[in-house]
Amino acid sequence: MLNKLDEKAVQKFYKAVMSFDSLEDCRDFFDDIFTIQEMQAISQRLEVACLLSEGKSYVDVNKSTGASTATICRVAKCINYGNGGYKKAIENLKEEA
Repeated sequence: MLNKLDEKAVQKFYKAVMSFDSLEDCRDFFDDIFTIQEMQAISQRLEVACLLSEGKSYVDVNKSTGASTATICRVAKCINYGNGGYKKAIENLKEEA
């Protein structure tokens, strides 16, 4: 659970992300705020979620992404029992395609 200061900072972060009008501006922000490793990890988790939503097995997801079984399990748990963020993101990506 986040304390009040952390929650305010998180809300500010969300608002900053939502303020961008272009993919380029969003990319510039993320390039500045995240390390290369953080961006790779976050991107990998989204790819894992996409593959799991397509019904791919953990073995196939591991082979495609290089993600550890711990990461794959964690993402699967979020998809199945989380707040629906992965599902919504995947739906949005499908609508854009």
